[in-house]
Amino acid sequence: MIYRFKNILTLLFIFSLSFVKANAILVPMDVSQKNHLKAYGVSFWALENKIIIEWLLNYQGGSFLYPYNKVIEEQLIVKGISYKVIPTVKVLQIKSEIANPEVNMEVVQLESAPKIAVYTPQGKQPWDDAVTLVLTYAEIPYTEIYDSSIVKGGLAEFDWLHLHHEDFTGQYGKFYRSYRGMPWYQQQVRDNEAMASKLGYSKVSDLKLAVAQNIKNYVIGGGFLFTMCSGTDSFDIALAAQNTDICEQMYDHDPSAPNYQSKLEYDQTFAFKDFTLEKDPMVYEYSNIDATRDHKLPESQDKFFLFDFSAKWDVVPTMLCQNHTQVINGFMGQTTDFRKEFIKSEVLILGESKAFNTARYIHGELGMGTWTFYGGHDPEDYRHMVGDPPTDLKLHPNSPGYRLILNNILFPAAKKKKRKT
Repeated sequence: MIYRFKNILTLLFIFSLSFVKANAILVPMDVSQKNHLKAYGVSFWALENKIIIEWLLNYQGGSFLYPYNKVIEEQLIVKGISYKVIPTVKVLQIKSEIANPEVNMEVVQLESAPKIAVYTPQGKQPWDDAVTLVLTYAEIPYTEIYDSSIVKGGLAEFDWLHLHHEDFTGQYGKFYRSYRGMPWYQQQVRDNEAMASKLGYSKVSDLKLAVAQNIKNYVIGGGFLFTMCSGTDSFDIALAAQNTDICEQMYDHDPSAPNYQSKLEYDQTFAFKDFTLEKDPMVYEYSNIDATRDHKLPESQDKFFLFDFSAKWDVVPTMLCQNHTQVINGFMGQTTDFRKEFIKSEVLILGESKAFNTARYIHGELGMGTWTFYGGHDPEDYRHMVGDPPTDLKLHPNSPGYRLILNNILFPAAKKKKRKT
């Protein structure tokens, strides 16, 4: 009898251990996190390895929840990422808190890693790119593609596309005044003209338009597009100018079309309407969409603010705005931010600069896909100039500005709810 009683006690003890045994890993993404950027990389790695994970929107800064896995834990330790191993009962408590309809939180399941492409030329450019910097730092794999691949239909194999610092209008970034004598600028012109000729286009502007139109079709078909700086407004300008010549002779060897401003087709663009082009080729600006010239405050006062969305209804914008702070340090670019009067009414503004009444971070849907435009060049270099060295992200592992880029990389993996309209 005593023997049987001891056996029962032993079984009860083992049974109780099964309830307290750790079976999940919580990676907090609030200010307690030691390396926010690397945490996205581990999440991406888990998805690549067919491990379904959960993104806890607005819970401790947008935390990640993994099923317990020794290899994941080792990855977190090696990369210096803060985490907690938690039991089932704690997981249930967290999800119960999130499920409360009065709480602005949500659980989103991430299912598969998107295949990532970065549109970028071969060879070193005299500027770097924030997206490739953070992908490399977070150890998220990507494939580089350029004009030839896109016009030949190569986008079909990718889920997510980033446009490297680019000028889709064929005006070479409007660098003519300051850099036309530089070897890198002259080489860029030669390379682009050779590529256009090789692919059967008479002008670089015609090639870049074809690239832009292929990207547009990619989004309509379900692709995810993300771009920053001049890859935003120059892309829309190229689409609007698809039936007129806006390039002066130093760019394409013939004059621009008379009255080209009146021939712009705003219904062809993703984000912008009613803008006026900058006609002077000596001015380092494409149009009045960009508000760079308005940024006359001291750097310490240049901020932008993320909007707060309903996590349970507006899941996509909530994912795109996950952060450990709602106030982001501003940073300049050729295109720094977007004047609101030129943004289409259906476009969703995710972040704004209150001091300038401009939009900094915008998002929209087109067909079956989505796009996101993010103003500025480098979130951790306020005035990143041509020729400056790349930012060392080892010095900025908790950058909220860079987190916005990584939000865009992860959200295509989500099993999403349809945004309520």
